[in-house]
Amino acid sequence: MSATIIFYIIIGILIFDFILDRLLDYLNSTKWSAVLPPQLVGIYDEKVYSKQQEYEKENHRFSQITDSFQFVLIMLMLFLYGFAWVDQIAKSISVLPILNALLFFGILMFAADLLGTPFAVYDTFVIEEKYGFNKTTVKTFILDKLKGWGLAVIIGGGLLSLIIWFYMLTGKYFWIYTWFAISTFSIFMALFYSTLIVPLFNKQTPLQPGELRDEIESFSKKVKFKLDNIFMIDGSKRSTKANAYFSGLGPKKRIVLFDTMLNDLEKQEITAVLAHEIGHYKKKHIISGIAVSLIHSAILLYIFSLLVDAPVLSEALGAEKPAFHLGLITFGVLYSPISLILDIIMNIVSRRNEYQADRFASNNYIASKLGDALKKLSVKNLSNLMPHAWYVFFHYSHPTLLQRLQKLTDTNYSISQRNKVLT
Repeated sequence: MSATIIFYIIIGILIFDFILDRLLDYLNSTKWSAVLPPQLVGIYDEKVYSKQQEYEKENHRFSQITDSFQFVLIMLMLFLYGFAWVDQIAKSISVLPILNALLFFGILMFAADLLGTPFAVYDTFVIEEKYGFNKTTVKTFILDKLKGWGLAVIIGGGLLSLIIWFYMLTGKYFWIYTWFAISTFSIFMALFYSTLIVPLFNKQTPLQPGELRDEIESFSKKVKFKLDNIFMIDGSKRSTKANAYFSGLGPKKRIVLFDTMLNDLEKQEITAVLAHEIGHYKKKHIISGIAVSLIHSAILLYIFSLLVDAPVLSEALGAEKPAFHLGLITFGVLYSPISLILDIIMNIVSRRNEYQADRFASNNYIASKLGDALKKLSVKNLSNLMPHAWYVFFHYSHPTLLQRLQKLTDTNYSISQRNKVLT
């Protein structure tokens, strides 16, 4: 296959992705309504629902602009041989393969981040501010940028250097060593992300003794879940939106609550949310997710190893001489249709896992409290509660709120019926 054909395949894939996203966005917009839908009565009141619709529309318009800008930019880079031009700049500084690749990606990512910064500023300080979510100061915004760049250089640059070094040493077998290195790094980050990375951006403090901690610990003992680490995170320094998450493995596992939750949810509602998170652990969703991710990366790297030596991958981007980093970009685009299919499958699995975690919380705690918590969090975050089914199919890793509430109702009814039979 010639470089020209590959070039137009790349163009076709990118156009398809862009049109698909626009179609899904359009379908999602058809679910907008000026009148409070009957399904949402008791969740949203008319005033808050109207605010949610405006928030949804404004984010939709903004995403149309940002996505179109990015699409035009990537098309210009391809048709004007921008990647080959950046490669030449990097080679004029150093011809050493590792340093050359680091300079190449460094220039691209720094330029992309600079071009994207005005959009990020508008999103944070205009849209999020307008709807009462933003708590980010200019200082925090700038520091987050600088820290993000630092992590990209240290972690991203380190991994890229290691991958190219493996390639230089072992040729097409580099994928085996790369997979081992990435797997080790992924497991390490799963264990220590909350203790190494999160503190760079947020302050985590142990949840103080009191009724909430007692309730959480009581539930943990009931379901035989050893939990020593319950932390509060200062999410309010950036946003009023509330959340909670589970991280770590084995003795490093911890539950993290956003401090904004304390103002929005009651004690039992917070515990119900954490019961859901513990359900993920008890159902082994975290372990299975890591395992699937590692298998996926092995397949991805193996396929890339079969094509990495093909000069046409670099030539498709306008380069006269092949380079590992150019081939990596071409392969990334060519692989994206497979990635899209895998993402859909993973979203289906993820939505199933969410139902299972909800069922665990319902079976072992209070289903109505989980339902109340989900409602409050959705309203607090101005979530879209009636997205289009196809948009959910392609993009949602969680079921919609209405779907989860229906499942909780069905589960609670089944439990009550079972208890009646047993008595």
